[in-house]
Amino acid sequence: MATISAGTASWRVLAPCSTLFSPVKTLSSHARKYQQACHRWSTTTATPLVSSPASVKAESQITTSITSTTSTPKALPPLSALPLPVLLRSLFVSAVSSHRQLLVPSLSILTFLTKPNRGFLLSVDRNPVLRWSLKQVFYKQFCAGENESECRRTLDYMRSMGFEGTILTWAKETVFDHATGAAYAVGKSTVATSVSSETCPHIEAWRIGTLHTVAMLSPGDQLAIKLTGAGALANEAFAQGKLAPPQLMAALDDICIASRHRKARILVDAESQHVQKGIARTAVDLMRKYNTEGHALIYNTYQAYLKGTPARLAKNMEIASDEGWTLGVKLVRGAYIASDARNLIHDTKEDTDNAYNTIAQGILRQDLFGRGGTSGKPFPSLNVILASHNMATQMAAFGIHKERTEKGLPIVPVRFAQLHGMSDVVSFTLLRETDSLGASPLVLKCSTWGSMGECLAYLLRRAIENRDAVSRTLDEYTALKAEVRRRVW
Repeated sequence: MATISAGTASWRVLAPCSTLFSPVKTLSSHARKYQQACHRWSTTTATPLVSSPASVKAESQITTSITSTTSTPKALPPLSALPLPVLLRSLFVSAVSSHRQLLVPSLSILTFLTKPNRGFLLSVDRNPVLRWSLKQVFYKQFCAGENESECRRTLDYMRSMGFEGTILTWAKETVFDHATGAAYAVGKSTVATSVSSETCPHIEAWRIGTLHTVAMLSPGDQLAIKLTGAGALANEAFAQGKLAPPQLMAALDDICIASRHRKARILVDAESQHVQKGIARTAVDLMRKYNTEGHALIYNTYQAYLKGTPARLAKNMEIASDEGWTLGVKLVRGAYIASDARNLIHDTKEDTDNAYNTIAQGILRQDLFGRGGTSGKPFPSLNVILASHNMATQMAAFGIHKERTEKGLPIVPVRFAQLHGMSDVVSFTLLRETDSLGASPLVLKCSTWGSMGECLAYLLRRAIENRDAVSRTLDEYTALKAEVRRRVW
């Protein structure tokens, strides 16, 4: 028991309840102790019926202090939302990504493992030790799962964290090496398929696997597709700048219908420039067919790090405006710097940042490439997903969208996205934002599913992306360390 004095008045304060209600004492003992304490409180306090001015002042000061402390609790940092195991794994991966002496050998190992025809010891699908070590750290950090049950748990987890949903893609793809000119698929497929001899088996297997991915989606989830996963016949057409072969176009129709039934948008991923022209033509053809109801079912991906992106996007905006359909834009910085020809890419990171921000903000203001604004040319119907790990970029974009919403100006439907396992500070900061109506931005996480081998190329691109974004990875590492310290100490 302690005594607090204030002016001429004093109070005796009871000991904490834990000392009165020890679990090793009997219930009757608890009752007697409590009655005695209450009696002492009522008979020994010096609180007068009419308090003195000094006591009133003291009470006021104490009450004010308590009120000011409890009414404005300090906001928890964005990373407080992460479960502890995820936080610790993120810290480990971030430590590797932000330290060159750790990242460079990791990149070399991943690059080596993605090469085809490795023996048992170097096969991530067959060597159980190698498989376990990669899966527990890097795979779980960036990928949704190897089968449907693992994927569903990941998608449910993302929704429970406040995200609208997950952009999910099957990892099966063809890797093109610009330096050697070689193209190859990686990994052992997780999807069992049975195909007719009258069809291209690779296209049919890709159709079945992608429809299996669609079946995993719930409301709010989206589908991303890698068209190179359909095999050599498709890639040959894409490399020549042609539309997908008829069998693949028919498969895409099946996928579009299934996705529309589940209210899931389809994002056609950008891939290596070796095949991108044909992929982009196919995406526009799909948008022309399915984006006719005032909103986008199909999105094409535009890479801001490419010097030619503004011209391609401007052309697609013109086509959409002239033909009367909605253009779906997924804007990214770009992830194929290791395989694309360097002369196609902006010379500096600042140039890429400027290109991204110009496009993103121009879309949100409906004033871009001579359309909208005071140009006189109409701005097309357009939906956009801004996929970026840059905090300044995302917050500036949300600020424009918020301002236009509050002023009653025309707005472009927008969603924000970051990769699963990366830039959680950006994601959770966006989730905390609201406009004047109390609405938060729609935020998605992008994830990939497939066997360990199928996901290797994806994991390699994530490692390269972290290598080329030194400032961001250091900031993430610092934030993760601070959150671990906050929880431990």
